[in-house]
Amino acid sequence: MISEINTMQAFTQHSGIVAPLDRPNVDTDAIIPKQFLKSIKRSGFGPNAFDDWRYLDEGGPEIENAGRKVNPEFILNQSPYDKSTILLARENFGCGSSREHAVWALDDFGFRAVIAPSFADIFFNNSFKNGLLPIVLDADVVDDLFQRVSATSGLQIAIDLKAQTVNVEGEKIASFEIDAFRKHCLLNGLDDIALTLQHADEIKIYEDKRKQAAPWLY
Repeated sequence: MISEINTMQAFTQHSGIVAPLDRPNVDTDAIIPKQFLKSIKRSGFGPNAFDDWRYLDEGGPEIENAGRKVNPEFILNQSPYDKSTILLARENFGCGSSREHAVWALDDFGFRAVIAPSFADIFFNNSFKNGLLPIVLDADVVDDLFQRVSATSGLQIAIDLKAQTVNVEGEKIASFEIDAFRKHCLLNGLDDIALTLQHADEIKIYEDKRKQAAPWLY
């Protein structure tokens, strides 16, 4: 039944190019600027993730990105990082406003995980609800990863959620902590809606009984 009600991509193991974003306190307005918050769909935000940094001119939901001036200095505009699926960041990533669109934008860009020494609480919680894995590692481990990325362009990181490990070239670099319930949800691709729908039969039985007991409410 779970496979029939999934609304979120499961996360088990993932290997991908890691993009280094060597800035602390990256806020949600930087991840997806406010002018793009006009839709409540989860898709379509990737082309404007980090919009103010990716482009040299101002963008908007009605403006086609194809004709805009790209900032060649921004890491995600450089090959091979334009194909990265893991983001390496500094402390307090995702601070600022509580917009869930920030997670949607990262997910739509193609990121499956973000590694940082710390995250803003609301962004951290929103990530789990949308299938993006936020991994907290010690600052010295993050420093080491930045150095490895600097030394090897296109470095790939392998993440094993079940084992809770981060690996580089077959070597375990670190283990990470994760709440058991959140881990279960990610492994099975279960967001809040899917979790609720697992109890669809019980909900229907309750509603049928309620209609009989209080028909005037219906």
